Amino acid sequence: MAAIHIIVGSVMGTALEVAQAVQQVLHQAGHQVRTNAGFRKGQLDENPAEIILICTSNTGMGDLPVNIVPLYEHLKNDFPRIAGRRYGVINLGDSSYPNFAQAGKTLDDAMADLGAQRVGEPLVLDAIYVDDPSAEARTWAEAWSRQL
Repeated sequence: MAAIHIIVGSVMGTALEVAQAVQQVLHQAGHQVRTNAGFRKGQLDENPAEIILICTSNTGMGDLPVNIVPLYEHLKNDFPRIAGRRYGVINLGDSSYPNFAQAGKTLDDAMADLGAQRVGEPLVLDAIYVDDPSAEARTWAEAWSRQL
C-alpha cells in the first residue's frame, strides 16, 4: 500500500472536511495517510516516496488559499526534486466565478512543470452543483486509490 500526504488549502474549512473524508477512505483501503492543513517548507522532503494529494479550495478570483501559498512558492522558487513523484488534485470551486477552479489548476501545473506525474484526473467539486462535496470526494477517492 502507498504512503499519501494530503496537503490542504482551505479558507472556510470545506476543503479540510473533504480531505478528512478522503483520508478515511484511503486509510480504509490500507494506505498510510497524513493530512496537513497548509504547507511548510521541507514537507515534500520528509518522505520522498509519499504520493502527494493536493486538496484546495479557491478564494477571490481563483486565488490560492493563504495556507497553501507556501507550497506554490516552494514549487515555483525552490524547484524541489519531485520529478516522477506521483500526485493527485482535488479542487473545490464555484463556477459562478470567472476563474473557476483556478487554484487547483495552478498547483497542478506547478507540479507538472517539475516533472511530477499526476495519478488520474483531478476531482473538481463545483459548489453550484455538488451538495455534499465530502460524499463526492469519497467516491472519487475509492477509484483514485485503485490507480495507486
